[in-house]
Amino acid sequence: MRCPQATTSVLVAASALIVLLTGTAATAAAQDPVKVAPKNFKVLLENDHVRVLDFHTTSGAKIPMHSHPAYISYNISGSGKTKFTTADGKTKEQAAAAGQAIWHDAETHASEYEGTGSAHVVLVELKGGAK
Repeated sequence: MRCPQATTSVLVAASALIVLLTGTAATAAAQDPVKVAPKNFKVLLENDHVRVLDFHTTSGAKIPMHSHPAYISYNISGSGKTKFTTADGKTKEQAAAAGQAIWHDAETHASEYEGTGSAHVVLVELKGGAK
């Protein structure tokens, strides 16, 4: 005969472990772009409302999987397109030209710049649950 309290304790412990592991997996999948590509991203400003990133890349450069909250990108220089690959393997291409600003919902992706030469982009990531 099993003790009902022991069974309950095991279920609570197992549930807590599942929640912990799920959170760890989500954190591993959602990496900070500055950490995964420090040669490409630099933090220009960060406060309670925004984080401003300076991004430089060259044609063919691949940026590993990373995440952004909702953000605005402003293309300072470079033209062509960027191929974005989501965590589930879906791809989309985004054309870009100097002087263009683009709104992005929160996302996790890898990217590859397919323009000619180099590109310089400023990203303004919104904080505080902005959508």
